[in-house]
Amino acid sequence: MEEPPGATEVVDSVLSALADPTRRHLLDMLAARGEATATTLAERLPVSRQAVVKHLAVLETAGLVSGGRVGREVRYAVRPAALDATARWMASLAAFWDRRLENIKRVAEAAERDSSSTRPE
Repeated sequence: MEEPPGATEVVDSVLSALADPTRRHLLDMLAARGEATATTLAERLPVSRQAVVKHLAVLETAGLVSGGRVGREVRYAVRPAALDATARWMASLAAFWDRRLENIKRVAEAAERDSSSTRPE
């Protein structure tokens, strides 16, 4: 499974960021809303605005969200590219294991056929 340069770092960063349930929830909320401020997001969570800002910074570092200033507010929105790269990696990994398991199945079935054909009746 050959990956493009930098793909491993992107996937590692995304998976690390998504390991936290609060960050996954923030990403879901942003995906549903389109964009939102940290204050708006914090109103719907049992954590402080400062905690939300820290979580958003992790998501932004992973390339999952971007923050843009609109007047005095910073509005955050989902950036799908890093998530798409991670999904492609996961699909590639799943396909790799599907092929390996199919090969194991073929070998096991061939061994079973061979052993049944060589058994005395």
